[in-house]
Amino acid sequence: MLKRGVIACDHVGFDYGARAVVRDVSLVVECGALCAIVGPNGAGKTTLVRLLAGLLAPTRGRVTVADLDPARAPRRDVARRLAYVPQRYEIALPFSVGEVVLMGRYPHRGGLGLEDDADVALARAALDRCDVRALEDRRFDQLSGGEQRRALLAQAFCQGADAIVLDEPTAALDPAHARAVMAALRAECADRRAAAVIVTHDLDLAARWCDRVVVMTGGEVVASGPPAEVLASPAAAAAFGVTLHVGTLPDGQPFVVPR
Repeated sequence: MLKRGVIACDHVGFDYGARAVVRDVSLVVECGALCAIVGPNGAGKTTLVRLLAGLLAPTRGRVTVADLDPARAPRRDVARRLAYVPQRYEIALPFSVGEVVLMGRYPHRGGLGLEDDADVALARAALDRCDVRALEDRRFDQLSGGEQRRALLAQAFCQGADAIVLDEPTAALDPAHARAVMAALRAECADRRAAAVIVTHDLDLAARWCDRVVVMTGGEVVASGPPAEVLASPAAAAAFGVTLHVGTLPDGQPFVVPR
């Protein structure tokens, strides 16, 4: 049996009609680990995270999140264990940021589904961690794209799930807020022992903040391991079509640039 909080794929494949989009992917993310999935456009990254979130069922193989099959288990049970933040998130009704963040507590509510003081406290703590407390009373649909991303990360933290899956969590963020988001994710993994998977095109952030980097191309995993080692590998160069130089800044932080 998998440990609580572990995200796992066992020889997973997924086809759109006759086209294989994900091919034979095996992956385990342990409690407390932050894993980045990187690769060129069309590599199958978003399809893979949709499989992890249970929005798609694999054509082949098995996905498990905290001992559940996310595509077949009741959605409330999945939501108690898994927080998923997609690339695009639209809300038609005029909810405030505070209300959107508080929605993260819905899977844990019983009875009439009304929040209590503990739920509100968790939501406000999540707002603080993602630096969106000042936006609490603003309408979500009137925020900038970057502000919405931070509000959705706060919702995921408020959910208190064992596993967190995020597709491009730093897209549309300025450098300071992108760094803050990654630091908050790192802290969530360290403090609550959550397992987190992100899809990102920002190789610098992946190198600096993640425990592990997985490179995909053509629907397959071609490299997986410590960020500096993987990003400097011939497999990563072949996947991106450019050799990547991984260096070290004076403070010891890595950086990644194409040669």
